[in-house]
Amino acid sequence: MIQIAGIPALVGTYDNYIWVLYDTSKRKAWVFDPGESAPVIDYLEAHKLHLEGILITHRHFDHVDGIPGLKQTYPDAIVYGPVKTQNPLIEKRLQEGDEIKLSDELSFKVLDTPGHTEDHISYYNEHALFCADTLFTGGCGRLLGGTPQEFAESLIKLRNLPDHLDFYCAHEYTEDNLRFAAYVDENNAALKKRIENLDIHYPQIHNGQVSTLGLEKETNPFLRFDQQPIKDKLKSQGSDDSAEMLFATLREWKDRIDQGLESID
Repeated sequence: MIQIAGIPALVGTYDNYIWVLYDTSKRKAWVFDPGESAPVIDYLEAHKLHLEGILITHRHFDHVDGIPGLKQTYPDAIVYGPVKTQNPLIEKRLQEGDEIKLSDELSFKVLDTPGHTEDHISYYNEHALFCADTLFTGGCGRLLGGTPQEFAESLIKLRNLPDHLDFYCAHEYTEDNLRFAAYVDENNAALKKRIENLDIHYPQIHNGQVSTLGLEKETNPFLRFDQQPIKDKLKSQGSDDSAEMLFATLREWKDRIDQGLESID
């Protein structure tokens, strides 16, 4: 049986999660986006696991800087990553439509999800979605290489996946994201309930999913940017009806708040 744990990394600066998937019966493990190697190696050794593969979603250092250390310790671990990522350590390059079989019990399909960066991909199967910085709990990544049109299309693509999928992103920004969500979607009953029940223990090891895609569809404004009542609010700020402009207006709104240019108090 495949189990999943989130290892905190770059705590206090980027608050990453490195997701470890492992099979206790076969002592095999795979990791997503290792921004550091030491905490991963410590976890694998403590649980007597051998690293079989490293799955990369995009080029940013906080997702790839742990690859050299992991390859030094586990030289036979295969590095998977996007076709567009200019990193020579990637051995098997992936794009939308590809499917990788990691073991008899574990495989993933690949989606191109640019927007945060131009090279971003996401991985999913019948149980789980790993989408790194394309979609966060209650939020989404910033535009750091992709375009608003690409980002809007990527979010709609993720929104079209099944509600039941366990959801895994690469950073713990939930509280801040939900604070903004409540500002732009204040009458959302599901969102109010989510905030009331919020229980975060970062930087402890996180076992299991951080959310479900269904919950994100109900409460994450970046999956609701083209739906009412958020759509009307964005149009009042100058957006037109296009998905590109609606997303861009919402993302710029969040950016202004993050930069202290607008207060939500």
